[in-house]
Amino acid sequence: MSGSGEIPPVVQNQLAQLQQLKLQLEAVGRQKIQVEALLRDTENALKELEKLDENSIIYRTVGELMIKADKTEVQKDLSERKETYDLRLKTLERQEERVQKRYQQLQQQLQEALGGTLGA
Repeated sequence: MSGSGEIPPVVQNQLAQLQQLKLQLEAVGRQKIQVEALLRDTENALKELEKLDENSIIYRTVGELMIKADKTEVQKDLSERKETYDLRLKTLERQEERVQKRYQQLQQQLQEALGGTLGA
């Protein structure tokens, strides 16, 4: 580095990338929390549905309406939704791992470039 204390453009670029990765990690974390909540709700609905007999009256919400629904159809729909949420959660977990790994690598590179003065 020059004596004037300027940060080289390469390091400035890496710092910008690090900030972007941090924002991306936060966004993925928020998405994961949302999908986990949807998955829990769907699993709970399926458990409650299992407790009902075939003659029970079931309603599903469609926008602002509650419409009478067939138990088998509702179970099928909820099971498909659960599969979708499971898949989405696994995808987000893999994405989070990749971004976290890249973040740590870039952080290490910056620490080396700045002589270990960058905090974790």
